[in-house]
Amino acid sequence: MKKLCMPDVVAGPNLISLARRCALVDPSKAMPKLALLGPEAAMADVDHCDVEPYQPNAYEALHVHDVYNQIASHFSSTRYKPWPIVEQFLRALPDGSVGIDVGCGNGKYLGVNPGIFIVASDRSENLVKIASQNGQRSALIADSLSLPHRNSSLDFAICIAVVHHLSTALRRVEALRSILRTLRCTSPPSCPSPEFTADGGKALIYVWALEQRNSRRGWDEGDEQDVMVPWVMKGNRFDGKEEVQTFHRYYHLYRQGELERDIIEAGGFVIESGYEKDNWWAVAACPRSEII
Repeated sequence: MKKLCMPDVVAGPNLISLARRCALVDPSKAMPKLALLGPEAAMADVDHCDVEPYQPNAYEALHVHDVYNQIASHFSSTRYKPWPIVEQFLRALPDGSVGIDVGCGNGKYLGVNPGIFIVASDRSENLVKIASQNGQRSALIADSLSLPHRNSSLDFAICIAVVHHLSTALRRVEALRSILRTLRCTSPPSCPSPEFTADGGKALIYVWALEQRNSRRGWDEGDEQDVMVPWVMKGNRFDGKEEVQTFHRYYHLYRQGELERDIIEAGGFVIESGYEKDNWWAVAACPRSEII
């Protein structure tokens, strides 16, 4: 396999400066390098790998990150309407709440509730540029496996259609752990409820479902969970002829109950969960002072 050179993960200087003052960014984590997810991490993942090839970080760079950088503008033009449960979650937050949007895409959720402050981030440099324009505020480039935020500091987090792009079970759980550790924590009761965790932070996570029998894709129980999903762009060449480009993105399709199990394995607990339009979703919280 061709070796890929992967850039450092950097953060937008305007937001990092503000976020440090707001105690949102840990200076020691503000500019993590992907070298932290290099050969050693790949070796650790190999026994858990769902797909080939052998180095998941390089595989995701090729089949996720590079693709979204190339399709960013076209992708953004199709993403403009907030999903109902995400909008409801954000609007229900108290004024003054501070949180993160991990994998913010074009930033369509940044203005849903003007009374809250969202630190937006994405692994795609081009989507971050679009989000900064759409949200009229800075966004930062960050990897979901190494978020540059202080532990136990945030009121909420959203991560919409992101975790399913990680190509091993180990990395998906680690991404959830990275999100959960940023939340203000509480101790779960025997039967957790939204009311009980009102004093702690909450995360809303969405992933694509395997069970999509009624969708145009038609996936369902028994089908392959690790798939390549095409993104087709049409345009005109310099000579006026139509040009069609197809890009393929990696997805892990979640089975019913799998997201909840991953959250628990990451050290969190599930407040509520459900299914909406070909996606599984869950609201999760952190039950300890810090998830390691």
